Amino acid sequence: MPALERLRSGRRERGSVTLFAVILAVAVLTVLGLLVDGGQKLRAGREAAALAEEAARAGAGSLDRADAYTRGIADLRINPEQATRAAHVYLAGQKRSGTVRVSGDRSITVTVTVSQPTLMLSMVGISSVAATGTATANLITGVEGPSR
Repeated sequence: MPALERLRSGRRERGSVTLFAVILAVAVLTVLGLLVDGGQKLRAGREAAALAEEAARAGAGSLDRADAYTRGIADLRINPEQATRAAHVYLAGQKRSGTVRVSGDRSITVTVTVSQPTLMLSMVGISSVAATGTATANLITGVEGPSR
């Protein structure tokens, strides 16, 4: 009778390894998805920040030349229309768009949002991840900064 009981108890455990393998596979795919798609999110953030920085620099280089000739180099100012246009032209050249804001006469801020496609999350309906980058460029004159 003990042999018969062992056979019966073995039948109750039949398929338990299969269930464990399925659970393990789901866990591994979940971790893999977090790694791959998390990397996409980080990539989007780096790209958005880099684009915003470069567009802000492009805009900050748009000086009001007429004002520079009359006031002198120590009192340079950003031309708001040219700065906004230069930042948008840079972003368009990168096939991106963003918002540009000129603050005062010496500062420009650019905000860019970048989306990256997902690989694993697309299986559950999330087709992309997005990140936003913001950068400000300030116009500084002279080797040691303004008014030094």
